[in-house]
Amino acid sequence: MANPVKKPNARNSGLAQIHIAKKDLGLDDDTYRAMLWTVAHVRSSAELDQAGRANVLKHLKACGWKLKSNGFKIEPPKNVKLSSVALVGKIGALLTVLQKPWAYADGMAKQMFKVEKLTWCTPQQLHKMVAALEIAKARATTPSLRATPSKEGE
Repeated sequence: MANPVKKPNARNSGLAQIHIAKKDLGLDDDTYRAMLWTVAHVRSSAELDQAGRANVLKHLKACGWKLKSNGFKIEPPKNVKLSSVALVGKIGALLTVLQKPWAYADGMAKQMFKVEKLTWCTPQQLHKMVAALEIAKARATTPSLRATPSKEGE
């Protein structure tokens, strides 16, 4: 079975940014298409090549649009104890597979152990978090077993 997690590519990312900018700047459809024609000589963003996408984004930024962060922190937390570095790295890898931010791990620590931050967890607590994330990963990547009818009641 193929991995159900879609990896973003440069084209989709660029098109998404263009559409986010369109919404943020409040452009109606006619104005948006006129801008596309003026900047890149296309009527639809689907017709843009890489250079065209870059030119349109440059124009939208010149019009005052700024790319906002989605809060998805990529960097691992600082101040990790030496005894926990490997476990925190494993947690980071699992978060990446599940497409979850580091704040998700902080929330898990708070929910599971009443500890505010992942970096304050003991190695034993981190092991439990790794196990929980492994279970979540298995659920996310395995097809549902409930889709097949049960033979017990027949």
